Amino acid sequence: MHPDSLTDLAPDLAPDSPIAWDELFEYLPGTLVERVDEPGILYAIEGYEATMVPPIWLVDDPRPRYPHELRIVSRQPAQVCNLAQPETLARTAHPA
Repeated sequence: MHPDSLTDLAPDLAPDSPIAWDELFEYLPGTLVERVDEPGILYAIEGYEATMVPPIWLVDDPRPRYPHELRIVSRQPAQVCNLAQPETLARTAHPA
């Protein structure tokens, strides 16, 4: 498949797309940030809406923010549940 054909299939992934992909992956939901104008007060990112300007929504903040208004404090991974690992059974040698 020719790389240019990707723009036909998924125009949002086009290299000249107006979406700032690096920024989208930098401001992931759950990342802790503080507003530059309110240092010391932490917010969790609720989401990044690439089609909105400004694109970053914070939990318990009524309006979206621009990246230059925020400072990333922590990129702790999202809490997920642990899946139980199946027990492995040891095979014994066949009697001769």
